Amino acid sequence: MVVALGPCGSATAYGSLGAGVQARDPAPSAGDVARGKEAVKDRAAEVGRLTARLAAADGELDSMAVKAETAVERYNGERVKLERARAAHAAALLRLGEAERQYETVRTETIEFAAGAYRAGTLDPWAGLVAGRGGPQWAMDRAELIEVMSHRRADVMRRVEAARDVAALFRSQAAAALRDHHESLRRAETAKREAEDAVDKQRSAVTRLTAEKHRTERLLHSASVRARRLEDAREAALEAKRLRALAAKTAREGAGSGRGAAGLLKGSRRGAAVVRAALRWLGTPYSWGGGNAYGPSYGIAHGAHIKGFDCSGLALHAWAQVGVRLDHWTGTQWTSGPHVPLSSLSPGDLVFFAHDTDDPDTIHHVGIYLSRGQMVEAPYTGARVRISSIYRRGLIGATRPAG
Repeated sequence: MVVALGPCGSATAYGSLGAGVQARDPAPSAGDVARGKEAVKDRAAEVGRLTARLAAADGELDSMAVKAETAVERYNGERVKLERARAAHAAALLRLGEAERQYETVRTETIEFAAGAYRAGTLDPWAGLVAGRGGPQWAMDRAELIEVMSHRRADVMRRVEAARDVAALFRSQAAAALRDHHESLRRAETAKREAEDAVDKQRSAVTRLTAEKHRTERLLHSASVRARRLEDAREAALEAKRLRALAAKTAREGAGSGRGAAGLLKGSRRGAAVVRAALRWLGTPYSWGGGNAYGPSYGIAHGAHIKGFDCSGLALHAWAQVGVRLDHWTGTQWTSGPHVPLSSLSPGDLVFFAHDTDDPDTIHHVGIYLSRGQMVEAPYTGARVRISSIYRRGLIGATRPAG
């Protein structure tokens, strides 16, 4: 849009300003923004589902770990029981061996006693006893003694046999217990191995879910960043569109009143050029300490990773385009030229804001005046270069830089 309204050329400058804004990248549509937000919702829902699955998997892992620990302890118990069974079996074998040795000893002595008694007599031992040197009485006493000794040996033999039988029973029971404990240990070992395998598999599943959750969280972050950028870009584009509409409306009103864009800008080509230079960067991120004569730059401190402008950085850049050098500080920008009454502001003038409007030393912010109470500014961390009203708390005055 070019409107020729007189020698000051101010309308032409403002028309070029609008073209400069239009030359930037195409603005995202409302649909683009909505789709970006929908992608964020989808990713957030997926993260929620994965979080729930991960919580369930963690719970299952805890349960499996308890079962595995129980199986391990059962296995340990069976090992202890097996060792005890082995000791009992060994003791039973010793007892049986001792009983069998006693049995063999008594059995041998009994056989030898019977053989000796037989050898001492004749073919009829009783006849020999009666005919012996002691006569019948001696034979009866000797026979009685032999009988008593035989009964005693028979009694010993029975007790030894009983002891051997009991030892054999113990051995049989110990062997059976040993076999049972071997089988129990085998089953416990199998259960332990299966439980540990299940824990390993579940732990792998938890690891996979955790990795998937982290990946989805990264995608959610990327979708959130993209959605925010789309929204910010659309807001900046809408603001630029509003500015173009304002310029067109003012041009029409000026043409009707005979003042044209000069009625809006009330200033020289230099002021219009300053405004145009500032408006070129609508939507640029705020960066603390950012901005120089050549454009946006990386700032300092928490602005070190953001390429953009702070308030005084935008002011020094805009005025540098018309050959006026300003410091990157509102303190000296305030004193860079004559102070202008707020009722006589022109495009490009610097408007300042202070904590105490009676004390210029408390100035903390500067904007670049456009017209009709509007300015372009780099407002604060997290925001972007925008157009806003000058009429707010802290407005202390204005300066028209000299040079």
